[in-house]
Amino acid sequence: MTKPAELINTKVMAELLGQTEQHLHYLNERIAIHKEMLPAYTALSSAAKSAGIELEIASGYRSFERQLAIWNNKFSGKGLVKDNQGNTIDKANLCEEELMHVILLFSALPGASRHHWGCDIDVYASNLLANNYQLKLEPWEYSAQGPLAKLSQWLNTHANEFGFYFPYASYQGGIAAEPWHLSYAPIAEFYQKNIDKHHLENLLLSSQIAGKHTIIDNIDVIFTRYINNIHDTPKNCYIPEQG
Repeated sequence: MTKPAELINTKVMAELLGQTEQHLHYLNERIAIHKEMLPAYTALSSAAKSAGIELEIASGYRSFERQLAIWNNKFSGKGLVKDNQGNTIDKANLCEEELMHVILLFSALPGASRHHWGCDIDVYASNLLANNYQLKLEPWEYSAQGPLAKLSQWLNTHANEFGFYFPYASYQGGIAAEPWHLSYAPIAEFYQKNIDKHHLENLLLSSQIAGKHTIIDNIDVIFTRYINNIHDTPKNCYIPEQG
């Protein structure tokens, strides 16, 4: 019989790897977030609305299969990849290892995406965008000259008060800066500590991921440069007391 501790580990591992939806609450038919994050997100959204900002989620939970489709699309050459300056890269002359790093700049490795956890969200403000504007989720949109400048300024001042922070606040040699990516610290810190390389490798080996052998050969580099290379939770970030 499976021991309770093993059951917990199995549950957490499935959530970490994007293989379950048991931890989720659906805000609508498309967007889901971690159910334990719902009160904090509701409070954050309400406070933003009081400041004249209609906070919306562009992307919340993503399954392993969804992240795998994104990865394979880019690796196969169908999806565009860009450099840190937003320029489209010609992938024709890249070897698999170079292509892997180019993709990882903006797209997480399937099984290692923080979006699997449900406590990480990409946000924007619908009322700050012109009608029919197609959100690109590019840094310039959130800059001082961009349409979402007011949102960025407000979040930089107030997100920590509700337990949220920016894991990719700036480029640190791994994932590009993502001023739209918020993480709910009370849950994300737990998941970050429980990422398991062995389970991730086994999942990738049994999957149909493009560039599989190159990824496995570079898994230690990927962990150091991309998965664990995030900004620390700010000291003033609100963490509710447990129990």
